[in-house]
Amino acid sequence: MAGKSRKQSLREYLATHGISSIGQREWLELLRELAPISESYLRELLRATALPFAQPFAGIRQSSLEELDHTLREMFDVYSEAMRAGDRPRARYCRRQVIAAKDHARFIAANPKTPAGKKAQKDEMIQWMLVWLENPEVFPAWVEIRKPLLERD
Repeated sequence: MAGKSRKQSLREYLATHGISSIGQREWLELLRELAPISESYLRELLRATALPFAQPFAGIRQSSLEELDHTLREMFDVYSEAMRAGDRPRARYCRRQVIAAKDHARFIAANPKTPAGKKAQKDEMIQWMLVWLENPEVFPAWVEIRKPLLERD
């Protein structure tokens, strides 16, 4: 990686190894190959490639409530499968992704430069993630009840 940006190294690695989607094996290889790199930065670089990206490695997207809903449901599926299989490390990893996204939303909402509308959106997103964290099984039904209430506001 000497003299190359992580972005350039990633592109070369993907091309050289013929990677067409990102799953657990590819995720772990890339973390190792591009080390030291944070998971959040690797995730950002991979999202820019537009390659298909499996959960839980794709993380939680929150540019809109629809996107948040979609990625939380995807994460719930992976979390539920991990719990059924007794794969506690994978289930904890799913929770850590939601916690990190919640913390990121809180950071944005707390910034005094954040516009009021965006702050309100992030506050709502925080609520959604808290519900997911408190009881992931309840989240899909809860969000279906919550959405019509938001449309009335």
